[in-house]
Amino acid sequence: MSIIRSAIAAAALSSALILAVGTADAATSGTPVRVGSTLALTGPLASTALVHQIVGEIYVDQLNRGNGLLGRPVEWIVKDDQSKPELARTLYEQLITVDKVDLLMGPYATGAILSAMGVAQRYNKLLIHHTFGIPSLAKYDAQFPTWSLGADPATTFPNTVFDALAATTKPPKTIAIVTSKFPSVNFMSLGAREVAKKRGLQEVLFLEWEFGNREFGPIAARIKDANPDLLWVGAIGLEGNQLLDAAKKIDYAPKFHFYMYPAPGPMVQAPEAKNALAATIFEEHPPFLNNPGAAEFVKAFRERATKAALPYTGVETQAAASFSAWQVLEAAVNATRSLDDKVLAEWLRKNRVDTIQGKLRFDGPSNYGDDLMRVKQVQNGRWVTVWPKEAAAPGATLVGP
Repeated sequence: MSIIRSAIAAAALSSALILAVGTADAATSGTPVRVGSTLALTGPLASTALVHQIVGEIYVDQLNRGNGLLGRPVEWIVKDDQSKPELARTLYEQLITVDKVDLLMGPYATGAILSAMGVAQRYNKLLIHHTFGIPSLAKYDAQFPTWSLGADPATTFPNTVFDALAATTKPPKTIAIVTSKFPSVNFMSLGAREVAKKRGLQEVLFLEWEFGNREFGPIAARIKDANPDLLWVGAIGLEGNQLLDAAKKIDYAPKFHFYMYPAPGPMVQAPEAKNALAATIFEEHPPFLNNPGAAEFVKAFRERATKAALPYTGVETQAAASFSAWQVLEAAVNATRSLDDKVLAEWLRKNRVDTIQGKLRFDGPSNYGDDLMRVKQVQNGRWVTVWPKEAAAPGATLVGP
C-alpha cells in the first residue's frame, strides 16, 4: 500500500502546475522571501481560484514595487492542486520540505485548507488562509482566517439572512434547502435548516447532491414542485448557475433565492439570477471603499481581471478575502520584523489588523473574530450589499419577488 501511495504522490507532483510570481525591485535586495501555496487552477473550483491567483499576483507586485518584506523581494510559488484536497496535502509537504519556502499562504476552499492546515501543524508553520468555512474544524493554533465568518457562522449568518428577508414587505413563510455536499456550504446549509425551523419557516424540501454533480434537472423539478417562498442553495462555484439553467429549461423562476458561495461573475451576469442573494464581506461601494487600500485594489484588480478575460471584473467576497490574507501576512511581518512562524502567530493572536473588509481580530474560538458577513443581491447587473443597513450600498435596499 505504501508503494501505491508513493506512486500516486509522484504522479501528482509531476502533473502539478508551478507558477513563480515576483520580480525584484530596486528598493529590495537580498535573497527573496519565498511564500508558498496551492490554488485550484484546474478542476471544478478553477473559475473562482483564478480570482485568488490574480489577487496574489497583484499583492506580490505591490510589495516588490515597495520594500518587499523586510527589505527583501518576495517570490510567490503557486502549485495547482487541481481542486483536490489530497493533492493539496502532498504539495504543501513539497513546499515546506523541497522548496523550503519561508512562509505559507492557504489554498482556496475548505477541503484544501484543512489539508494544508494538517501539514502546517506537522511542521509548526504559520498558515494564513482566506476561504475556510467551518471554524470548529480549525484546531491548529497557528492558523489564521481572513474569511470573517465568526466562530459560529452556521447560526449567526443564517439569522442575518432571515433578518434581511423579515424586513421586506412580504417575508417568506416556506423554505426549500438544497445543497452540495461540499463541506463548507453543506455545513452552512444545515445550520440554515436549524435556524429556519427555530424562526418558524416551514420546510417544504430538503435535498443534497454530491460535489461535482452536473445533472441539476431533477433537482430543479423537485424545487418547482415544492414552490417555496425562499430557495436556499448551498452552492459553490458554478453550481448555482447550473441549477438556474436547469430551472429555466422547465420554465421555473424562484421567488427569493439565496446562494452561499457562487462564482461571482457567472452569477451576476445570468439573466435568470435577477435579484439573487448571496453572502459577502466586501463589495466595491461605500462604506467598504473607505477601508485601507480598498480603492487602489479595486482599480488594480479591474485592470488585471480584464486582461485575464474574467467574466466579472469587480471586487467582491473572494477577492477581498484573498487580499485581506496578504494584508494580514504583511502586517505581521512588518510589526515583528520577523519571518519566524511562532513569533508571527503570537503577534496575530494579540493584535487587530486593518484590512479592506474592516478590522480583523484573531482572539476568539479557533482564532476567529467577528462574523462580518453581509447579504448582497444582484441588482441591475451588479452585486450590491443590501443588509445590514449600515453596510448597504448608498440607496440600496433588498428587492423582493
